[in-house]
Amino acid sequence: MSGFEAFGGAASNPSGDVVRRLALSGHPGVRLSTVVLPVAFAASGGRLRAAVDEFRPDVVIALGLAEGRSGITPERVAINLDDARIPDNDGAQPIDERIELHGPDGRFTGLPVKAIVDALQKADLPASVSLSAGSYVCNHVFYVLQALAEQSERQGRPLRSGFIHVPASPELAAGHPGMPSLSLDELERGIRIVIDTVVATPVDARLPGGAIH
Repeated sequence: MSGFEAFGGAASNPSGDVVRRLALSGHPGVRLSTVVLPVAFAASGGRLRAAVDEFRPDVVIALGLAEGRSGITPERVAINLDDARIPDNDGAQPIDERIELHGPDGRFTGLPVKAIVDALQKADLPASVSLSAGSYVCNHVFYVLQALAEQSERQGRPLRSGFIHVPASPELAAGHPGMPSLSLDELERGIRIVIDTVVATPVDARLPGGAIH
């Protein structure tokens, strides 16, 4: 499981905070390995590859922050595009650049996103399927992760993987009136539900979860 360090001048990033919590406490029935990635286009993919090579996981769940979203949002597709509104933590700001010059325009998740949303909603946590992971470092990592999954599949070592955005923590939202948030306790509970759902659901549920716009 991966999360991210703080970025954009913020003091924390709930995606990384939740991953650190899980690293300390573990999860029943699962051998959990974690990494907190740099918010940097060039460094994040390499760090992710190194972690996958080291841990050789069966499943990778990557987390990232989406300030302004009100719930936990599993992403459905990563796009082959880096287009940064703000510089990353290394000062890089790619504009309209392909992540892989000859890669596909999009790569889809390997996680049961609709089953995840259903399980979260049944646990009274806000959640929905997202059709856009943006074009910042989160999307970059998601795209690279799915490329790693394709490579593992070709090598006869299946890897289920995907990306999930989490909303701001109350601490991050405090300076932005009206911004929705979830506490770290709620986020941890939600991500534990995600883990259990992924383990128990090899094929996604056939449920409505698309968007009109």
